[in-house]
Amino acid sequence: MSHEIIAVDIGGTNARFCRARISKGGAPQLGAIRKYKVEDHPTLADAWRHFAQDEADALPDEAVVALAAPVTTPPIKLTNSPWIVDPVGLKRDLALDQLILVNDFEAMAHGIMALPRDHLTHLFGPDSGLPLSGATSIVGPGTGLGVGLASRVEGDTRILPTEGGHMSFAPVDEEDDLLLSQLRKRFGRVSVERVVSGRGLGYIHTALAELAASGETTPEDAVLWQAALDGRQPLVREALSRLCMSYGAVTGDLALAHGAGAVVLAGGLTGRMKEAPEFQGFYERFLAKGRHRRIMETLPVYHADHPEPGLFGAAAAGAARL
Repeated sequence: MSHEIIAVDIGGTNARFCRARISKGGAPQLGAIRKYKVEDHPTLADAWRHFAQDEADALPDEAVVALAAPVTTPPIKLTNSPWIVDPVGLKRDLALDQLILVNDFEAMAHGIMALPRDHLTHLFGPDSGLPLSGATSIVGPGTGLGVGLASRVEGDTRILPTEGGHMSFAPVDEEDDLLLSQLRKRFGRVSVERVVSGRGLGYIHTALAELAASGETTPEDAVLWQAALDGRQPLVREALSRLCMSYGAVTGDLALAHGAGAVVLAGGLTGRMKEAPEFQGFYERFLAKGRHRRIMETLPVYHADHPEPGLFGAAAAGAARL
């Protein structure tokens, strides 16, 4: 038996909403997607009301909301936006019978484990699929860097949210040392997501321009990313190359820490980067784990090829918990 819920995916930049039809053991079916800028709405409730106005029919009274933040003791402060979420007040204000809040990469992990096999695009390593028993590391840059862990044990899938994107950035070579030194002047402690994220490209570009004393200014993120993917500006290409290498290094570290049997990269930003020549640096750094290089060579690396992985994941989390 299936039923309809509202699936919501809240990142640092965008808030996505849709109706979703869920059932136990089946892949969620998403309705029309509506996307709103976080900065245009003072609160999540305001964005919800915008969504409700845009929908012609009355909304279901159950919702699953994926938040780019640790979902712990309320109120919940989003990591890369000013929104603060009070679950009790939100449920009351929106007149919901059931409201489930999950970490965004907990939702992402639920979604990836529910994806049909043909939505996993093979990138690197053996094309051996996700392990039937054991761990899968799930990593993806957006406004920040999300990390999740899915583990299959005796036919049961267990999902663990993490804040792996906030590990300290670990330099691998002399160029990384210089980059870290520049970023430390700006941020003090430098987490991985200061480098491996949508915003990270701008931070890297600014640091490289400062190191080169080039006087080159850093454009806004959307313009910078387009320039990086067009590949026409040397310093921007260098910034993208450094981001891709760091992405591979941290993903490899996480796979080792998780004892993973496979890795899935998530999100639209990875989908854009994977076509760039600089993305080959990801796999070089992923493999470069010294005495454990042989282990890394056995791990398949996939990209979750879904147009709305966050919403699909929120709906999949709902199917598991409602």
